[in-house]
Amino acid sequence: MSERPSTGSAPGDDVLSVRDLRVWYGTEKGAVRAVDGVSFDLRKGEILGLVGESGCGKSTLGRGLLGLLPAGAARDGEVLFKGTDLLSVPPDRMHRMRGPQLGMIFQEPLTRLNPLMRISEHFEETLRQHRPGIGRDEIREVALEVLRVMGIPPTRYRSYPHEFSGGMRQRLMIALALVLKPAFVVADEPSTALDVLVEAQIIRILHDLRTDFDTSLLLITHNLGIIAEACDRVAVMYAGEIVEIGDAREVFSDPQHSYTRELLRSTISLSTTGLNFIPGAPPDLVDPPPGCHFHPRCPDAMEVCRSTHPVQRVHPNGVRAQCWAADVRDEVPEVASVDTTPLAREEISVADEA
Repeated sequence: MSERPSTGSAPGDDVLSVRDLRVWYGTEKGAVRAVDGVSFDLRKGEILGLVGESGCGKSTLGRGLLGLLPAGAARDGEVLFKGTDLLSVPPDRMHRMRGPQLGMIFQEPLTRLNPLMRISEHFEETLRQHRPGIGRDEIREVALEVLRVMGIPPTRYRSYPHEFSGGMRQRLMIALALVLKPAFVVADEPSTALDVLVEAQIIRILHDLRTDFDTSLLLITHNLGIIAEACDRVAVMYAGEIVEIGDAREVFSDPQHSYTRELLRSTISLSTTGLNFIPGAPPDLVDPPPGCHFHPRCPDAMEVCRSTHPVQRVHPNGVRAQCWAADVRDEVPEVASVDTTPLAREEISVADEA
């Protein structure tokens, strides 16, 4: 992993403080608990990576923080942004906060950029929405400055989205999110479907945001390599919960939760001789398994894992994790009386995995 600069913030200098956030989707089968009791803090200029399998709730968490949820979804808990609870902010004020204070970098730039509008018109629409009265010359000056930071020449300012490559379109999405210099940005899979060279450029841009804009970033991705290179801390999500969170180096070198360890084993490198995978699939969030939600797939599962939900604890390396196996390894006094009999894993059929 490359050397990361300090965030330059004191531990109490939190831009975002999330406590017990829950997000439900209403369905015919019942409420889908897409985010279930998530808590974390994000400091000024810090990049927090959010990783986990598809369907674990990562994108819902990012959108839930910004209030970008579809009709039929509900939120509960507390999301403090610079001391203001975003869950209690009226919709019209929340709309005004998105852009100047809260930003979102979406997946798939072609589905977010209007193909009939030039890039200059995208910037004009964004800036005039939040800065009424701004002149055309100032719009051009502000837009070209942020495009320069993204490595896009001024000669492309009047181009249409289809005239850019995939990597440049993603840079445009980042530029549009940052042109108003928000304090907090959610980046949802910003390097999906890009080749490794362009991906490396996007990582460097995100890594430099703290210097150029002093932005705090929640970076959602499946790519553990991006987490290792770009993030200060990492949160591992499973079945709507953050099961492990801590310094990225510590989590990668000494994972505490069994799910984190299995995710890391599943990555591919030049030394890979065979493909490792986690049997089964993430659970149905309408009716997740009792106890630890990962226990049906966990190689370290014990009887206590099936019956009792683990408590999140701080482990010796400073990482917070909710895992009975980690508690047993650390000889936590509270687990001395629990049933640590290994749990027999049921064979998972191909149909169950699908």
